[in-house]
Amino acid sequence: MNLANKLTIFRIILVPILVIIPFFNIQGEFFSIPISMWIMNLIFIIASITDKLDGYIARSRNEITTFGKFLDPIADKILVLAAMLILVEMNKLPAWIPIIVLFREFIVSGYRLIAVEKGGKVIAASIWGKLKTVTQMIAIILAFFDTSYYGAFINAGLTGYAYIINITMSVIMTISVIATIFSGYDYIKNGKDLLK
Repeated sequence: MNLANKLTIFRIILVPILVIIPFFNIQGEFFSIPISMWIMNLIFIIASITDKLDGYIARSRNEITTFGKFLDPIADKILVLAAMLILVEMNKLPAWIPIIVLFREFIVSGYRLIAVEKGGKVIAASIWGKLKTVTQMIAIILAFFDTSYYGAFINAGLTGYAYIINITMSVIMTISVIATIFSGYDYIKNGKDLLK
């Protein structure tokens, strides 16, 4: 149980904390954004930082373990999907976005299992996969700060910085969805020999 694996477990522990924050009904606003949103965003940012940090620590210290290889990608999926589902419940994100993400993750996980069974072949993450991860996390951070409550992407009713946050989040989230689809396609294309 090295430091990298402890950070991965810490990231998973942060997810239920993130989920229960809305139930506390915390009153007050800061820059027209509810305090609860600030708290959830802070938790999500800390969890996102540990995502990058645990991989870096494991590689730099040569402490890559089977436990880490197994749990790290699962922790990432739990974090992103939990945050997206919270945003759907708050009417800040349309439900089809986490559905696409979930669909892609099932396909990729299936291909990884087949790859391991067929001799331990590793399908390397493409540029689309890396773009997906980065844009998802940035878009989720912006979505927590988005003051739109209509479940629409571009909300013309907003003005000033609220509109800037809304449209920036919409663009980056759209890029993340495109990257999600293409990275899933990449796994299918690169792993098609496994199904023969």
